[in-house]
Amino acid sequence: MATRLTGFSKLVITLVILAGLFFGGRYLLNTTKLGQDLKKQAESVSTSGEDGASKGTNNITAGKRDPNTLRVQLVTWGGYAPGLYFNEGGSPNTNSRFYKDYGFKVEFIVENDLLKAMNAWMAGEYDVLVQTADAFPLYTAPKEINDYQPKAFMQVDWSRGGDAVIVKRGINTANDLKGKRIAVAVPSPAQTLLNSTLEAAGLKYSDVTVVKTTDNLKAAELFRSGDIDAALVWSPDDIKATGDVPGSKVLLTTIQQSHIIADIMFATQKTIDEKKNMIHGFYEGWMKGVAELNSSTSNHAKASKYLGELNGLTADDGLGMMSTVYWTGQGDNVNFFGLNSAYKGQRGQDLYEKMAKKFVETGDSPNDAPSWRSVIYTGAITAAQSNLSGSGFEGEKSKVFSPTTKAEMKAPAIASKPISITFASGKFLLDENSKTIIDLQFKDVAKSFANIKVRIEGNTDNVGSKTANKSLSEKRAKSVADYLRSAYGMDSNRFVIVGNGPDNPVPGCETNSSEECKAKNRRTEFQLIGG
Repeated sequence: MATRLTGFSKLVITLVILAGLFFGGRYLLNTTKLGQDLKKQAESVSTSGEDGASKGTNNITAGKRDPNTLRVQLVTWGGYAPGLYFNEGGSPNTNSRFYKDYGFKVEFIVENDLLKAMNAWMAGEYDVLVQTADAFPLYTAPKEINDYQPKAFMQVDWSRGGDAVIVKRGINTANDLKGKRIAVAVPSPAQTLLNSTLEAAGLKYSDVTVVKTTDNLKAAELFRSGDIDAALVWSPDDIKATGDVPGSKVLLTTIQQSHIIADIMFATQKTIDEKKNMIHGFYEGWMKGVAELNSSTSNHAKASKYLGELNGLTADDGLGMMSTVYWTGQGDNVNFFGLNSAYKGQRGQDLYEKMAKKFVETGDSPNDAPSWRSVIYTGAITAAQSNLSGSGFEGEKSKVFSPTTKAEMKAPAIASKPISITFASGKFLLDENSKTIIDLQFKDVAKSFANIKVRIEGNTDNVGSKTANKSLSEKRAKSVADYLRSAYGMDSNRFVIVGNGPDNPVPGCETNSSEECKAKNRRTEFQLIGG
C-alpha cells in the first residue's frame, strides 16, 4: 500500500482533485461511460481521501512484484499508442515484443488520479510515471519528491489539437483577451497554453482574470455560463462547448501552437540504476513502435484497438484519441533533450525552465525547481542511437511553407505583438541590441507556433516622404525576418513581409503630434496568421 504524502500533498492537491487533470479524458471524458464514471470518482477525491480516489481502469495487484516486469502508469490519452502496440496490449505477456526482443515484460496501468499514482511511485509500486515537460517542475521542486531524484528519460509526444482556447463573441484575436475572465485548470498544462497565447499578444497573466478550476471539464462548463469570456479546454470540448454558446468559437488549438505541450515519462534515479537494461529496452522498443506507426497507417488499427481496450473504449475511440497527437521518435528525443547542438526548435529545457519560473510567480510552486540538466536521464537515448538509425527514426522536419500570397498580406491575425526595435535614421540593418530584443520578446513565440506563418509589419512615423518610409519599413521588416531565418533556421517563406510606412499609426497617435507618439509609431509588429 502506498504511503500518503505529507508536504507534497499540500502542494499539488489542486493538481489532482479530479481524475484525469492534465491529460486524462482529453478526448472522450464527456462522451463515454468511462468518462462519466471518472468524473463521479473525481468528485469524491476531495472528500474521500485515498479511499475515494480514482482507481484507474487497471488496479495495482497486491503481493510481491515480478522483478522482470516494468510497471508503467498511463492516463487516458492517445500519445501512448506506440507502447501499447509494441507490447501487444496493456498486460504483461510473452507475445510482447518487449519480452521477445529485450527479455522483460511491461505492465501498463491507467491511473488518472495523479496523487495516487505519485504515492504509489514513491512506494515503489510504479517504475515509470507520465507528465508534461511544462508541468514537470511541480514534481521536481518539492523536497519530498526531489529526494527520489525523478529523471525524465523520454518524450512521448506533442499535443496537436488536444488542447484549445475557446472564446465568446467579440474576441477575435489573443489581444482581445486583455481584461477578460478566463476559466483555466490550475495548475495544469492549460496554464502553459494560456501563458504562451498571452505572450504572443504582448500580454501578461496580470492582464486577464484567471478563474481557477479543478480541471478542464469544469472550465468547459463555466464557459457555458454568462460569467466567463474564454476557457482552456480539451478536445472535443472545444467543439461541443462552442456549439452550445451562440457566437463563440475556437480561437486556437495546439495544432497552431504546435510545440507547447509535450508528454514525457520519468523514473527515479534508483529505478534507472537498478533496471537500466529494462529502461533502455523500454525506450528503444517504444521508439520502434513510433517508427512503425508513423511509417504505416495499417498498424494504427492494432494500436487503436489496444488503446481502446485499456481505457474501456472502442477502437474507433482509440483512433480519435490518436488523431490529436504527434508521436515523437528517436530524432525528436535527441532534439528535445538537447543532444543535437544544431537543433534550433523547442526543447524540453525551454518549456521546463520557463514554466518553473512562471509557477513560482503564480504561487503554484513555493520554490524554484532544480535545473533541467539535473532532472533528466539521456542514457537510454544515446544507447539506442546505433540501433535506431535511418529515415524512420529521424526527427520531425520543420514545416516547409509556400511563398507569400496576396491574401496573406491582409489575412486576419490570431495574435499581434508590437515590439520596439530601434534603427538608426534611414537605416534598416539590425544592431546587436535589436537582435537581443527579438530573442527575448519573440523567439519563444515563434518556436511555440512553429507551424503557422508570421507576418512582420514595419511601421514609421510621418517624418520624410511617404514613399521613402514605405520602402524603408519594408526593408526593416525583411531584416527582422532574415535574422530569425539565419539564427533559428526558420523557413524564409514562413514570413510575410509588409511595409506600412506611416499608414498604420498607433490609435491616438494618428497625427504624430508628439515625440512620444512618433516613437510609438516607429515599431515592428509580429502577427501570427494561418490555421
